[in-house]
Amino acid sequence: MTTVETRPSAATAAPPARKPKRKLGPGALTVVTWVIAILFVFPLLWMILTAFKQEADAYTDPPKLFFSPTFDQIANVLKGGFLPYVSNSAFVTVLSTLLVLLLGIPAAYALSLAPVKKTSNALGFFLSTKMLPIVAAIIPLYIISQNTELLDTVWALVILYTSMNLPLAIWMMRSFFLEVPHEMIEAGRIDGANLPTLLRKIIMPVVAPGIAATALICVIFSWTEFFYAVNLTAARAGTVPVFLVGFITSEGLYWAQLSAAALLASLPVMIVGWIAQNHLVRGLSMGAVK
Repeated sequence: MTTVETRPSAATAAPPARKPKRKLGPGALTVVTWVIAILFVFPLLWMILTAFKQEADAYTDPPKLFFSPTFDQIANVLKGGFLPYVSNSAFVTVLSTLLVLLLGIPAAYALSLAPVKKTSNALGFFLSTKMLPIVAAIIPLYIISQNTELLDTVWALVILYTSMNLPLAIWMMRSFFLEVPHEMIEAGRIDGANLPTLLRKIIMPVVAPGIAATALICVIFSWTEFFYAVNLTAARAGTVPVFLVGFITSEGLYWAQLSAAALLASLPVMIVGWIAQNHLVRGLSMGAVK
């Protein structure tokens, strides 16, 4: 009796072994990270270099990498009325951020640790206020500011920046408050702590990094806001972004002076961000940005 050898069909044949994927080593990842970082930081570095050039050196083609640095452009910017704009921006930014925290912390606490009915509706309302394009509301806001004698005043910007940043701040701080362990709150209540004591001694130390991150984001948004400032201010309440627009003339752009002004305008935000970077990282890692 003979046996017939059977060959496995193509359907039952074992699939060919796949080659293992090559992974980047630590050295290659470091190089890629540095390249990406340089690409992101390069515009800032180029702005800093241009700020210390003469106008003739800023227009050369190819660009000059080696030149005699000068502070003439920074001096011209400071003499050109830069400080009043910085003062307006600082006043509006600091006051609006404080108002956002003053109004947002109780709202975030109520929507997280002491929720009531229709909480989701309230959160949806806060989010819906960010969906309206600001260009669609500028005419009514202009008319209201004019009728209330707030046009071309810092108070109009304080109100608008507070309302602009408040929904985002409530959403962020709510997620921070949700990270507070309920056991800590219950223990405080058992010890007889009332609501102000709970907020001051138990809750606030836990969510302080998140509040610092929220405040920093509000500062950045208020300091760099341009649309409201350029449409609702003319001479008395102009902010730093409005000042920068003055370097765009019919004769062209003054690149060196514009870079010097942009450098001076960016310094406060960069300094604040550098000082608060640890709080920012800790706050964002608490769960606000996922």
